[in-house]
This record gives sequence, structure tokens and C-alpha cells, in this order.
Amino acid sequence: MLTPPPLALYVHLPWCVRKCPYCDFNSHEARGGTPPFAAYVDALLADLDQDLPLVWGRPVHSVFFGGGTPSLFPAAEIDRFLQGAAARLRFAPALEITLEANPGTTEHGRFEDYRAAGVNRISFGIQSFDDGCLQRLGRIHDSGEAERAVKLAQDAGFDNLNLDLMYALPGQDLAMAETDVARAVTLAPAHISHYQLTLEPNTVFAARPPERLPDDDLAWDMQERCQDLLAGAGYGQYEVSAYARPGRQCAHNLNYWRFGDYLGIGAGAHGKITLGHDQSILRRWKQRHPTLWLSAAGQPAAIGGDEHIPPERRPFEYMLNALRLLEGFRTADFQARTGLTDAAIAQPLQTAFQRGWLEAVDGYIRPTALGMRFGNDVISLFLESSDNGPGDDAD
Repeated sequence: MLTPPPLALYVHLPWCVRKCPYCDFNSHEARGGTPPFAAYVDALLADLDQDLPLVWGRPVHSVFFGGGTPSLFPAAEIDRFLQGAAARLRFAPALEITLEANPGTTEHGRFEDYRAAGVNRISFGIQSFDDGCLQRLGRIHDSGEAERAVKLAQDAGFDNLNLDLMYALPGQDLAMAETDVARAVTLAPAHISHYQLTLEPNTVFAARPPERLPDDDLAWDMQERCQDLLAGAGYGQYEVSAYARPGRQCAHNLNYWRFGDYLGIGAGAHGKITLGHDQSILRRWKQRHPTLWLSAAGQPAAIGGDEHIPPERRPFEYMLNALRLLEGFRTADFQARTGLTDAAIAQPLQTAFQRGWLEAVDGYIRPTALGMRFGNDVISLFLESSDNGPGDDAD
């Protein structure tokens, strides 16, 4: 039987100063003047009002402002939105509220204002501390600005910071990747995200690949070496690309990876909601373009689409998330969050165990080191299983 899991709130703020050539997110350059911040917050609250019937009475355990570049928004507008959301939703105690920030769009004194508004976690898009790499990535900040922004946030009282780093960058060698991690560790953030640059479809880099990209072997060497450096500095890996000090894992992203629920509001935002009354799982997404979404916010026209996830696809969608975690999953959680019995995943689990990709430890089924390396192959087993039929629904 489907049991509603924890609920999160994702808020998409779509504007940025300049779109990076590797970025495939729904982000839009703020051309022709200042974006309509106040009108956008009004629309966010209208969007939230429209989705509220999906989650009546359920507490929200985390809020995440993603983008785009959310730090473009004035703190007063972030505050106004959070006050409006708190009046509509039940915020759980110790709520994690994350704001993504670009070091090139932060101003002195603003971090104190974000903190006063209720934001208690900042995620910085650093990407690299090498100025040459930053230029080749199209970033608008340099390494000095990155370090200053982190220290300003710490001076403002933020002790829960994430730094995003990328590796396998154009022109990067192993020593440069190691230096990026070392400089990040020196700043003592609570959390570091470390992930490989990929050339996503419909990006500038996909159309015109950059020169001097590291090959697969060098990229793997970078990943392994940086994992060792992070572990040695006290950052435990808990997901494919996420590392944290003890107790500082990102609650919002953990909810995604554990197949939790989330409301998605704002232009292009996606949500997933478990509807206990009819034992279904709804995915909803909003119109992508900010202008179109703004003109329709709070009305059915703002919804880009609704889809109920059929039982036969739930094993794949669950594993696509859960097998990113080093802890893996418990079969009881799989049952509760998909409404299926173990029979729906018995065959692919057997295959994965036989190939040494998964192991059972202390009640969890988790990826082995080999399984983490071949994660896509592991997950594809459950897609193949889904193609063969839905398995057995639970009572």
C-alpha cells in the first residue's frame, strides 16, 4: 500500500546573469533590465495556492530555492515568499531552507538579510578555483570572488554551506582537480558536491564541444583521487556526487533520492506527490518559459502537464534515485513508496547480486564499489524489468 513519504518544497527562480555553455537547466539570462522580482513572488504564491489541495495537512521538511541564480533575488522578496508559504503550509521544526548562490551575484551585507529571512543553508556554484577553468566554463566569477563570497556567508552566521565543484573540465589535469578540492576543504564548508562535467543535449557545449576535455581514464583518476582527498578531510560520501561532514547531509536532496514527495512551483518546476486516497503517484510540471508561466500562474494554463506514474514504471523510477545513495534502500521503504511487493524487483535484484553490483548489509540493499562504478547498468536492470510487466501490487 502506498504511504505518503516526507514532503519538500522546490521553488524555481529562473533568471541568471549569463547562461553557462554547459547548463541544461531552465535558466534565462536577465536581459533588458531587472527581472520582475515582486511579480514573480506574487505568481509563486498563486502557483502554490493552486497545488495546495494535493498536500493538505502534510508538513514540509525542506525548502530549496533553485535556478537560475536565486541569489539575484532581493532578500526581502525571499522573505515575503517564505512568510506567504508558512501561512499556507505547515513547516516542520528544524526546517532546512537552501538558497543557491552564484559568487558573482552576491553583495556585501545581503547574506545577513537572507539569514534573517529564514534561509539557513547556502549552496555556492563554485565549479572550480582555477581562473582559467572558470573562464572556459563561462562563469562570471573568479576564484577570489568565490572565496570572498564563502567567507562573507560564514561571517553572516551561515555554518551550513555547500560548495559545488566540477571535474574533468576543459584543460584540467589531475593536479588541478586535486587543487580544487584542497582549496574547497580549506574553506571548511559542511558539504561538498563533486561531479563530472557532462555535455548535455541542447547546450552550447553539446553543439560545440570544448577543446582539451580529459578522457574517460583521466576523469576516473580524478574522481578516485578527489574521493580519497575528501574522505581524508572528513567528508563522508553518501551519494554518487555528494560529500558531507557528519550530520550535514542535504535533507532536501536526500528526500529526492529516497523517493520522497515534493511540490514544485515556479517556471518549469517539477513535482512528485503521492496521493493516498487513490493510491497513485502524480508527477506535475509547470510551463517552462518565465513569461508564459507568469501570465498564467495560479491557473490551469500554468501547468505544463500531469502524469500518474504507472505501477510498471515505479521500480525503475525508485531505483533511479535510491541507488545513487551509498546506503541503498530497505525493501520495506520500496513497498511503502511504490505500492508494490518485492516480487516486482525480484529478478533484477537477483541479477545484480550475481554480478556483484549490489549487496545486502544490515537490512539495506546497497551498491557495491563495482555497482557504484557501473550505476547506469545497475539501474537499467530495473528498466528492463519494468518493460516485462508491472509485477504484483500490494494490498
